[in-house]
Amino acid sequence: MTLSSQPQTPSFTSRLVNGLLAIKPLAQFAKSQARSMMIERAEKIGVPWRENVKQLQAHDWESEQKAIANPRLSYPDYYLTSFHAYDQGNLCWEAALEVESAAQAVHATIWQKTEGVVTVEGDPKLRQNYHDILKNVLKTEPKSILDLGCGVGMSTFSLQATFPQAQVSGLDLSSYYLALARYRTRDRQASIHWIHGAAEATALPTRSLDLVSAFLVFHELPKAAAIAIFKEARRLLRPGGHLAIMDMNPQAPDFQTMPPYILTLLKSTEPYLDQYFALDVAQELAAIGFQSTTIAAVSPRHRALIAQA
Repeated sequence: MTLSSQPQTPSFTSRLVNGLLAIKPLAQFAKSQARSMMIERAEKIGVPWRENVKQLQAHDWESEQKAIANPRLSYPDYYLTSFHAYDQGNLCWEAALEVESAAQAVHATIWQKTEGVVTVEGDPKLRQNYHDILKNVLKTEPKSILDLGCGVGMSTFSLQATFPQAQVSGLDLSSYYLALARYRTRDRQASIHWIHGAAEATALPTRSLDLVSAFLVFHELPKAAAIAIFKEARRLLRPGGHLAIMDMNPQAPDFQTMPPYILTLLKSTEPYLDQYFALDVAQELAAIGFQSTTIAAVSPRHRALIAQA
């Protein structure tokens, strides 16, 4: 696998898929198929997707949301679209209550080709590999960490477990996701500061952080938003601090040789995937003032880019 941040030009197959997804009924069908496949995979590997959701639905989520939501927040246009087969994207309860099961299902097949297994352990292994790389690159343990696009807190809790002495915050645009993160914090008796806000305009103090981490965030962003977030991370970091990005590796063979049908399903749930694949992350980071960018394989499909301020 090539460890590079060089952009990828959309292939003929990718362009063909884009044309098909421009036809609304076909796009809706693809999203429905992608969702059905995830639920079926989850149940097969022992993740009780439907039962998990049923149990979560019994909780009073409206009060959780009210406690965390920022009523003055304006959502960027790119966020008001369909993500992951949900017409309302990340701004609905269905997405928030299913995301933990979805992560286990999606990551179950990461090592299927190399190790011959489909397992619920794929998700924690992916996170552990990322944190092992982080600990190897960082010379000193960070004292203050911000998890950008934290979702329901899966990546945030993992960061806190990896760096238990650090003050950890999680920021996300979805108050639905943050409501569940807040609930999980009590479950875990954790101490995390949750922020309902935009990653490109956090309103946090300049040079206040040692580590800004983004776990599977940038493939869900258009290029302009990604660059704006790079700049905001640079502003937030103290000299010597690090921006760490864990995301898809566009050069991975799994993506280069993906069958057209599977690519159609993937792109139907990821509206900005072409823009992410065309983004030279290391080059953009260098232009903003980051240095010493380390690129390392996290899985057969994912890479980490860690840049120093």
